[in-house]
Amino acid sequence: MSAVVDVIKLDIAQCETWRYEGLVLRRSPESILVEARFNRDDILFHGIKLGRNDRFVEVYYTDRWYNIFEIHDRDDDHLKGWYCNVSRPAEISDSRVSYVDLALDLLVFPDGRHLVLDEDEFAVLPVDEAVREQAWAALSALKNIFTPPVTLRLNG
Repeated sequence: MSAVVDVIKLDIAQCETWRYEGLVLRRSPESILVEARFNRDDILFHGIKLGRNDRFVEVYYTDRWYNIFEIHDRDDDHLKGWYCNVSRPAEISDSRVSYVDLALDLLVFPDGRHLVLDEDEFAVLPVDEAVREQAWAALSALKNIFTPPVTLRLNG
C-alpha cells in the first residue's frame, strides 16, 4: 500500500492556506513526487479549466525554491499544463509536505507558452533582499525548464 501525505501550503507568516492529501509516488533525499486530486470547484484559470478531481502530479524539493504541479484532466487524463509555485524549499516528513508560498507563480501551457503570475503580490511581501533574489532565480530556473519544446513529464 502506498503512503499518503498531507500537503500543506503556508503563507509568508507560516499560516496554513490550503491542505489536501497526496499519494506518494516516489521519494528521494531531496524531493517527493505525489499525486493528488484538485479539491475545489471547477474554475476557468487563464484559459485552462481546472476541474474538481483533476489529477495533479506534484514534485516538491528540499533544495530548490519552487515546486511544480503537472495538471491532467479528470475525464481523459490529457495534459492541461503545469503550475509552478515559487516558494521556500519544502519541508518533507513521512506524513507531510509543507511549503511557504512566495506568491510568484509560473503557468505553463502544453505548447510551451507561459505566464508569470502574481508579481504584484510578490512585490509587497515582507521579505528581505536575499529571499527576493532566491525567488527571482527560481523563476528563471523554471523558465529554463519550460523552454519550448517542453518535454518535462513528472511520470505520474
